[in-house]
Parts: sequence; structure tokens; C-alpha cells
Amino acid sequence: MHSRIDRGGRLVVVGANIAGLRAVEAARQTGFDGPVTLIGAEPHLPYNRPPLSKGFLRADTGGEAQYFRGEESLRSELAVDLRLGAPATALCPDTRTIRVGDEELPYSAAVIATGARARTLPGASRLRGVHTLRTLDDARRIRAALVPGARLVVVGAGFVGAEVAFTAKESGVDVTVLEAAPTPLVRAVGSEMGAVLGGLLGRRGIALRCGAAVEELQGTDRIESVRLADGTTLPTDLVVVGIGADPATDWLAGSGLELDDGVVCDRHLRTSAPGVYAAGDVARWFNPVLDRTVRLEHWTTAAEQGALAARNAVEPTTDTVCSTVPYFWSDWGEHRIQFVGDPRADEVSVVLGDAGSDSFLALYRRGERVIGALGVDQRRAVMRLRTAIARRATWAEARADLVDSARARD
Repeated sequence: MHSRIDRGGRLVVVGANIAGLRAVEAARQTGFDGPVTLIGAEPHLPYNRPPLSKGFLRADTGGEAQYFRGEESLRSELAVDLRLGAPATALCPDTRTIRVGDEELPYSAAVIATGARARTLPGASRLRGVHTLRTLDDARRIRAALVPGARLVVVGAGFVGAEVAFTAKESGVDVTVLEAAPTPLVRAVGSEMGAVLGGLLGRRGIALRCGAAVEELQGTDRIESVRLADGTTLPTDLVVVGIGADPATDWLAGSGLELDDGVVCDRHLRTSAPGVYAAGDVARWFNPVLDRTVRLEHWTTAAEQGALAARNAVEPTTDTVCSTVPYFWSDWGEHRIQFVGDPRADEVSVVLGDAGSDSFLALYRRGERVIGALGVDQRRAVMRLRTAIARRATWAEARADLVDSARARD
């Protein structure tokens, strides 16, 4: 039996991001009228992260952050006790308190949505011009450095690295992307389709070097060059490190919560502590759609989990399982890359278009099920396949549905 929040109890949400904001909104939408506190480590209101590695970086756009809600909306419409620029530093399940600065905030239920922190390279902190891209302030610093004629080395050919590379190339920057693995994007889309997407980078004039491990960042006080394990030295004015992120769980040390590459949750996003749930990049839970335990760093997952975790925490009549189908997208110049499902597959087959072109759709099969789909400029088809994966459609059913959909459009 898992108790829910008592009437008049306090909900504390740790993380002023999309997961945390959706948690606050969902709690109010369920009719919860008790006090709600939203804690954010950054000084900014909740903002949209995906654009930070895309159009936001272009100096000629003059773009600013996309805030989801203004302060007045949060404080008045949602009646939120807003604590920004003050990270949570400890959680004590025994006393049901969360420490923020010198204050111990009591909670009846809590949602942990502290996200993840970007990994970096040894020696990065001593050199100006070496950046990670995770926050609004990170993006502002990188944007200021992306001037025409500058030389940029992107370390890591994941989706963030690719987006930065495309945007920098469009801004007149000379770009080289380094990837330690034999092919880019292996974890995200698998080796076969990773190699295909690497070709798309090359066709846009972006130098991609795979099997290129960074040995040293060189410079006195500012980055001057990157030395690779094979001895090659690449002169550069700027480095953006995109080698993944680690869940932000340091503040939970000693809390007694089960931690294992994130906060371990059950199917309902409940943690091992009573009344405490987790959502977004920090949550690791068993996903029944994929039949395995996962931690996902996707915008869509964070938004869906934030809302579900809060509803499960405050509404005694719900006990909803988190069975979201993973979905993410990436904008590479004019192209929209989308992936749904799981890249771990027995077979990958291109079913629409041609893998050597700039528009195609690939299906991923595991056993008799369709388990994933990758599309380049195939928006409608990919979203249909997200629904098919959710209902555990077979490989044959998914292919037949695509054929029927194409005939209907004709």
C-alpha cells in the first residue's frame, strides 16, 4: 500500500525544468489545492532546452530563451512557492524534508526532476573556450563564440553535437566533429543507421572523424588545439564537448534512496522512499513497452513523466503505470530526424525512401514485434509508428499499416 498526499499536505518538486513544470501543472489539474514548492538550481524560469543547440545558437537570429510560463503565472495562476537559483542539497525521508540552503522544507510528497549534468573532458575547466551545452547560460557563451571564420571542434557525434555542428556550419564556422566510436549515434539509433546519419553530416560539408579519441586539450589559458590518440593535432578556437550526461543525483547521497545510473523507480515512478517519485532524465524505471529498465534523456519523456509522477503522488484514485514509448527528434539544418522506440533490434530495414538520400524511414524489428523506427523528414509516418509500438504491433502489421497509409495519401 502506497499512501498518497493528504489534503493540505505539501508537494515539493525539485527541478524547474519541463518535467518539474509539468508536475506542478498536473498536480493543480487534478484538483490538488495544497501548497506546492518548485525548486530550481538555475536562476532562470523553466525554459525549453531543445532549441539551445539549434536556432538559439545563431547570432543573426537574436533569439532568446523560450520560457514556458512567466513568474506571475507560476506564482498566481498555479500558486507556486518558487525557489530559483537555490539547488536542493539533501533529502531526508525519515523527516520528510528537503534541504535548500539553510532551510529544511517539509514535504508530504515530492517529485525529483533534477535532470542530468553534461560530462566533460579532463583539463577542460582550466581552458577558456571549452564548453558543454546543457543550460541557457552554456548556450549564450557558445553563441557569442560562433563567429564566421572561427574553427570549432565538436567532441562527440551524438544528436546535440550534430545540431551544434549544423548550426555552426550555417553561421560560417569551420567545423570538425570527433567521435571515439567507429560510427556516430550508436546508442541512439544503432550502428547501421548511425553510419547512414553520419553520411548526412558529410553531405553538408561537416568533417566527421570516427574512431578519434581525444588525448589532450592543449593551450595555456585558452584552448588552442586538440590532440588525438593517434597523434593528430587539430588547431581550434572553440571546443564543444557533447559526450553524454550523468543523472544529477549527487545531492541524494546519504538519503537512502536506491540509486543506480539515476533514481531507481518502479513502474509507477515511485522511488524506494515513501511519497517520493522521480521523473525525466534522472529517473530509471522499468518500461513495460520495451520490457527492460531504462533511463531516457528525451524532452517528450520528461514532460510525460513529470505529469504522471505528480498525478500518482497527489491523486489517491490513480496508480498509472509509466509505459511511454521513447520519442526524440533532432533538427539538422532543414532536416527533421525522428526516432521512436528502442534501437536494440534483430533487424533494421529501410521501408520508405533510400538510406543514401535525405529522406527515408527505417523500421527496427525484435522478434515478431516492431520495436523502433527512424525517420528523416518522415514526420507523419514516425508518429503513426509510435502508436503501433505502444500497442505492441507485429512487424507485419506495422509494414501493412504503412502501405495502407501511403495508399490513402495517394
